[in-house]
Amino acid sequence: MNIQQLWTDFLDRDLPLLSPTIDSWRMFSVQKTMGHDPIAFRLLFLLAFTAFLLNPLAGRAQNNSFYERIAALAHGSPTITVGEGIFLMGTARTGHDLYSLDLPYDDTEQPQRRVWLDRFEIDRDEVNLGALLLWLNRQQRTIPAEIRKLIDHMVTVHAASPDTLAHWPALYVTWTEASDFCRAQGKRLPTEAEWEKAARGEKGYLFPWGHNPPVVGLAMFGQYHVHEIPIVAAVESGEEGRSPYGLHHMAGNAAEWVEDWFGIDYYATMPDRNPGGAVQGRYKVVRGGSWKSAPPLLRTATRSGAVPERRTATIGFRCAKSIR
Repeated sequence: MNIQQLWTDFLDRDLPLLSPTIDSWRMFSVQKTMGHDPIAFRLLFLLAFTAFLLNPLAGRAQNNSFYERIAALAHGSPTITVGEGIFLMGTARTGHDLYSLDLPYDDTEQPQRRVWLDRFEIDRDEVNLGALLLWLNRQQRTIPAEIRKLIDHMVTVHAASPDTLAHWPALYVTWTEASDFCRAQGKRLPTEAEWEKAARGEKGYLFPWGHNPPVVGLAMFGQYHVHEIPIVAAVESGEEGRSPYGLHHMAGNAAEWVEDWFGIDYYATMPDRNPGGAVQGRYKVVRGGSWKSAPPLLRTATRSGAVPERRTATIGFRCAKSIR
């Protein structure tokens, strides 16, 4: 048996050659091969190992191609028009049962205000991972290490497909990246007031679907575990838990960046028409709660925040647009 025959025989075995990061190395019938011709087997192994050493970027190339496969499945979100008018923003100072979910999460969502907003558009769905990867590629930006690590883990350990990951919410995104992404689409991040109106409607729902507490099927939440591996749903799912305007996952799945700086006492001083948030601050507002949040964080009025540079497995975003 000559070297050419050995190499042909090696390729014919359908091994995922030189892709140790993405594919498992499935050794082919070692005992049978060695029993048949141990010298041939050793030569085959030497050829494969030499090829790998001569092409150390092969694993990375396979890895990059997998990111590209996810990006190729990117899809945009339908947009929802939210009409102009008044809605209730925040939570009223009233007597509540100590353990009731309609109790304010903290004082920053008080006092409740009647706020007028002009008409605007907002994405029905959170931005998906496929769309983020496609944008990063087109902008010639490096894929953040946290996203690479997440994708590699989901593929190698959980055998997740490109189609599944493409429909995940985009996670590990900083506020600046989220803002840049939206602007590249001719949009922007929603203001905090726009986000809250889109989530609760004009009647001031406690949760996007109404006043009933969250349960499985209405939201992805309460999946806390130490490994930080997201337990999320496809961004276009969540029809049962949609908001009065038809938006998906305004509670749970991924918490969401909005445009505003977080002002602790902003509700007491904000204008009655089209509030745009505090002038400056340390934190950007994050809304909606995530896949690991407890029910109080899923309330439409609950406010939280994070430094703009924060990358985490729990924060994503969606985009909005003013209508002139």
